Amino acid sequence: MATGNNTASTRMTYGRFLEYLDAGRVTTVDLFDSGRTAIVEAVDPDLDNRVQRLRVDLPGNAPELISRFRNEGISFDIHTPRNDAAVWGWLGNLLFPLMLIGGLFLLFRRSNNMPGGPGQAMNFGKSRARFQMEAKTGVMFDDVAGIEEAKEELQEVVTFLKKPEKFTAVGAKIPKGVLLVGPPGTGKTLLAKAIAGEAGVPFFSISGSEFVEMFVGVGASRVRDLFRKAKENAPCIIFIDEIDAVGRQRGAGIGGGNDEREQTLNQLLTEMDGFEGNTGIIIIAATNRADVLDSALLRPGRFDRQVLVDPPDVKGRLAVLQVHARNKKLSSDVSLESIARRTPGFSGADLANLLNEAAILTARRRKDETGMAEINDSIDRVVAGMEGTPLVDGKSKRLIAYHEIGHALVGTLLKHHDPVQKVTLIPRGQAQGLTWFMPSEDQSLISRAQILARITGALGGRAAEQVIFGDAEVTTGAGNDLQQVTGMARQMVTRFGMSDLGPMSLESQSGEVFLGRDWTTRSEYSEEIASRIDAQVRTIVEHCYDDACRLMRENRALIDRVVDLLIEKETIDGDEFRQIVAEYANVPEKEQFIPQL
Repeated sequence: MATGNNTASTRMTYGRFLEYLDAGRVTTVDLFDSGRTAIVEAVDPDLDNRVQRLRVDLPGNAPELISRFRNEGISFDIHTPRNDAAVWGWLGNLLFPLMLIGGLFLLFRRSNNMPGGPGQAMNFGKSRARFQMEAKTGVMFDDVAGIEEAKEELQEVVTFLKKPEKFTAVGAKIPKGVLLVGPPGTGKTLLAKAIAGEAGVPFFSISGSEFVEMFVGVGASRVRDLFRKAKENAPCIIFIDEIDAVGRQRGAGIGGGNDEREQTLNQLLTEMDGFEGNTGIIIIAATNRADVLDSALLRPGRFDRQVLVDPPDVKGRLAVLQVHARNKKLSSDVSLESIARRTPGFSGADLANLLNEAAILTARRRKDETGMAEINDSIDRVVAGMEGTPLVDGKSKRLIAYHEIGHALVGTLLKHHDPVQKVTLIPRGQAQGLTWFMPSEDQSLISRAQILARITGALGGRAAEQVIFGDAEVTTGAGNDLQQVTGMARQMVTRFGMSDLGPMSLESQSGEVFLGRDWTTRSEYSEEIASRIDAQVRTIVEHCYDDACRLMRENRALIDRVVDLLIEKETIDGDEFRQIVAEYANVPEKEQFIPQL
């Protein structure tokens, strides 16, 4: 029996097909298209009786042919047509409804992910705080260094949560709130992570900006929802990062405060210490702008404790370096103690970035261990910027060398100035040359003599240009120095009472209206006092500039020698510089502060 294939190479007329049928030459017939087409295999006498495959168009249904095939014993088969058109028509009818349903589904999912979309209409006022039954932050108190006083305060909070009976037995109440205050990078958020890792209680974390939306009332609703969830899981901790985004003073600023933010703050105040209370919930908040927070938020009963997280001292910096050096490959010549002394004012984040930059520099130089050279270069990069291309020897390079030696010489010859660490002509950042001074100690208090010495040292570069090259060759290189000098001199007069005006504070620190302060235009002193302030500032600066010029004239030979050496070597360290100066002048003994690490 023939297989289903309705193609043939040649055609045969229906009449000739009947002739072949009468002659008994047809052997096989396959019927297609409901009996309208036949594929016939027949013996052709003209081709030496070879079997030929032919196509025949039949005149519609012919039942008598079927009977004849049977009677004459001809093999035949009827192939039922596949209804492909009906299938495609059915699928085509379904295609448009399916595309419509799919488009609506995608649109609905997208609207769910959009704030305020239809899918979130019921959840718009819900809190977005991240919740963990046992916060596994990977940070413990052992991982926090350099802020021991803050750690001690917060370890007490953890003890409150773990063993409250120890305190309630003597009548103590669990504190309701702890406010972490300090400059950026000092470890406030890291402390919160450590509390979460140590306490082992449910932990909610959220940012202050996540409360406030463009729609009025949403922030207050989220505050209520947050505290409702916290009460269900008490005792627990709520950590609010950057609380100044929602807790600024009410009614301050141009045109009053933001109504939505104030409603959110009012709800937060009520939840922290309102009529119902929130027993068992400790709120920990972090900010670097405690001066703009509302006074009602800072009172006892809401934030009972304010923990100051300051930049670490030299011992704290050493502890921070030891923590961040755990996973670093340091060579034997690296001294963490000397790095701690060289980095006064660095925060914990700055020190972590310092060691990371040193590790990156080590990999770039294809070394296996980080050495002191990489550490020193990283300190220079963090403080001053990337290293530039050194200048070629010429007039500009020599002028910059005299400028930097002027700073270094004045700093060395003045008793109350910080000692010189190094002088370099290698550009960094925007500076074409740099003179580094290393404070002898962590200075929280600065004397009048130290400020005057710093002003004189800052003017040393301009003094060297004028004495060596004359007024016509004075350059713009001292622009930044003059800004610093003017600022220090003005603070001496208006804030520190270090002038002939007497011990009066005539200007307070800036209280910008856009940072939560009230709009005021009242001057704090009269025009006569303002004129006297300007005169005093000018007197201080001129006196220091005259001293710097005098030192330049008295040590002209020394300056020329050191400048030639600096142009040749491009960098002179502090010890070598002081040895050269000691050959020409008396270097005053400076108080060296060696911290007990």
